[in-house]
Amino acid sequence: MKLNFKEIFKSTVYITPNFPNGETVRYRFKFSQLVLYFIILALFIMLLTLSMLSFTPLKNVVFLYENSELRTQAARSVELEKKIVFLTKELESISSTNKKLEYAFILATSDSIDSTDAIYDSLKYEPLENLPYGGNIYAAFTGLFTKYFLNDSEVKTIFIKPSKGLIINEFNPEEGHFGIDFAVTSGSSVFAANGGVIIFADFTLDDGNKIIIQHDNGYITIYKHCSQIIKKERDVVVQGELIGLSGNTGKNTTGPHLHFEIWKDGRPINPKEFFIK
Repeated sequence: MKLNFKEIFKSTVYITPNFPNGETVRYRFKFSQLVLYFIILALFIMLLTLSMLSFTPLKNVVFLYENSELRTQAARSVELEKKIVFLTKELESISSTNKKLEYAFILATSDSIDSTDAIYDSLKYEPLENLPYGGNIYAAFTGLFTKYFLNDSEVKTIFIKPSKGLIINEFNPEEGHFGIDFAVTSGSSVFAANGGVIIFADFTLDDGNKIIIQHDNGYITIYKHCSQIIKKERDVVVQGELIGLSGNTGKNTTGPHLHFEIWKDGRPINPKEFFIK
C-alpha cells in the first residue's frame, strides 16, 4: 500500500486528552495545521535558545566563549604584565646606578687608590713645550705655576672652572646646595676641573647625566645635569679635558646650567676657594 502524502495532508487529526475527573474533550486539527504549529513551536524554541546563548552567561558554559569583557580584562592583564616587566627593569637600572654611586663615594673617601699607583702617572702635567695642540690654556698656566711655585702636596688643590659660564648660584650647604651653578646654554663644553679618574658617568633620576671624577689627596668633583657624557667610567682625564656637554637633564633642574661640586674626604667644599684667581 503506497502512502499518498496529499491525502495525509488533507486528513484530520483528533486529539482527545484523558483527564481523570473531567469532561472528555476532543480537539480536531487538520494534519497540515498540526505540522504548521510544530514548525512555529520549533522556530520559537530555536529563537529562545539563541537569545539565551547570545545575551546570557549561558554562552560561556555551552560554547566556552570569552565575552568582550573577558577579552578586555585579558588585554589589560597583558598590558599590566608588560608594565610590570618594564618597571622591574627600571628599578634594576636605578638600583645598579645607586650601587655605582655608593661605590664612587666609598672610593672617593678611601685610600684604595694611592697617588703612587701607575694609573696616576698619566695625570702629571706635561711641560709646556710638550702640551698637545688644543690643550686648555688654564691647564698650561697651572702646569707652569705648579712647576715653579708649588710642591707636590699643593698641586692637587688647584682646580680650574669646568665651564665658561657665569656663576648664578653660590655654595650654600645650609640650604642643601653643595656646589655652584654656571649659567650656560645646552651643549656648552664641560671640562675636567683637575686631572683624575672618572669613577661615575651615568644618568640619575634627580641629577640627570652626572659625572664624578676621583682626584688625588681625597678630592672628588661632581658635574650634574649634562646633556651628553663624552667620557666613560675608568677613563683617565687631565685638567681642562672635555668630559661632557652641559644641559638640563634630571628632576632637580629649572633650566640649562652646570652644577659643579668639590668634595674632600666626604665633605663638600666651596669650589671658588680652589679656582685660580
